[in-house]
Amino acid sequence: MKKAYRGELIHFIEDPSKVALEDSFEYFEDALLVINNGLVEQVGSAEKLLPTLASTIDVIHYEDGLMMPGFIDTHVHYPQTEMIASYGEQLLEWLENYTFPAEREFSNEAHGKRVAEFFLSQLLEAGTTTALVFGTVHKESVDAFFKEAEAKNLRMICGKVLMDQNCPDYLSDTAESGYSESKALIEKWHNKGRLQYAITPRFAPTCSTEQLNAAGKLLAEYPSVYMHTHLSENVNEIDWVKSLFPDSKNYLDVYDKSKLLSRRSVFAHGVHLHDAECQRLADTESAIAFCPSSNLFLGSGLFNLKQAEQFNVNVGMGSDIGAGTTFSMLSTLNEAYKTQQLRRDKLSPYKSFYLATLGGARALDLEGTIGNFVKGAEADFIVIDTKATPLMERRMQHCKNLIEELFILSMLGDERHIKATHILGERVTFSS
Repeated sequence: MKKAYRGELIHFIEDPSKVALEDSFEYFEDALLVINNGLVEQVGSAEKLLPTLASTIDVIHYEDGLMMPGFIDTHVHYPQTEMIASYGEQLLEWLENYTFPAEREFSNEAHGKRVAEFFLSQLLEAGTTTALVFGTVHKESVDAFFKEAEAKNLRMICGKVLMDQNCPDYLSDTAESGYSESKALIEKWHNKGRLQYAITPRFAPTCSTEQLNAAGKLLAEYPSVYMHTHLSENVNEIDWVKSLFPDSKNYLDVYDKSKLLSRRSVFAHGVHLHDAECQRLADTESAIAFCPSSNLFLGSGLFNLKQAEQFNVNVGMGSDIGAGTTFSMLSTLNEAYKTQQLRRDKLSPYKSFYLATLGGARALDLEGTIGNFVKGAEADFIVIDTKATPLMERRMQHCKNLIEELFILSMLGDERHIKATHILGERVTFSS
């Protein structure tokens, strides 16, 4: 079925930090986005494309709104939804006092279903259409998540957490059980519809070398799956890794020795990376999930985006719910800008929206599938309402150009400004 959407539109075709700005995006004040069977058929000026459309094709006109590809969240924990905004700790204490007790409940698939349904609704209402998601150590948590994502026809990636040391007994598996349960989940869910699987060691301190090696074995056996873990988030964590793995050159090398770096490997945070680690990430085409909200909330530090750019490391944005305090990618971009200001670096709004869309797609090795409006891409897109709040509307009246419009959106925007979310061209009806 063919349909078309008309209105202001922007999408990125390249990283603004790598090419001339005008070559990094396409912008139309009055665009037509033509969709055929859920895929992008063409995008361009409404004036040029409207005369080419058959009279039988419906044209939905968004007169007050900016169309863009759906946001992509490259790191988030769905089981932490109900413990968001837990007070007063840094990473390691926060895990022990809040996270692990909350994750214990996900051995019950019915509980996982309830949380997953709410979590996915929150993402969609915030304009996020694809996410790379942590489950818990329980295989039931992954089954629950994928069943809900499948029912909504979403492109989602998730995996069972692997933890066999330095964690509560009630959340511990073994290298053998983690391997066998992950293998079964891969066979059941990976590439089923729009779903994909991620091998998910929680982080080096909770995984023995034997378990990390088993994860590497899985990645070799199923090279199209993802590997998703944490890296260099907190200085105390880094010191802990040094004591646990004294033969490794650095934190990243712990994973590298188990053959966990690949084009589909995504490492959350990377706040305190050495140049040698960045070079190795680039050499293996691995990616970093930039999670400013949680980095600020837990006092972890300020991600060095310029360093990642210097070494050509793939970077996407992550909300990192529940250490992150918002599902909104607009609010997350607000935090990202402030972290770079504190580093005395500027984050342009063009780069921000690139990271939230095409940058995320590249980090997930999904360019051409999601992230922009190239021909044949899946038509997951959103409409941002620039008049959703009195403050936004008044501020936009003083807006002189596109860069100001995007910057205002990234500073003042949140989930209230998502006018519509579309999955494969179909508008989503929110139920939460």
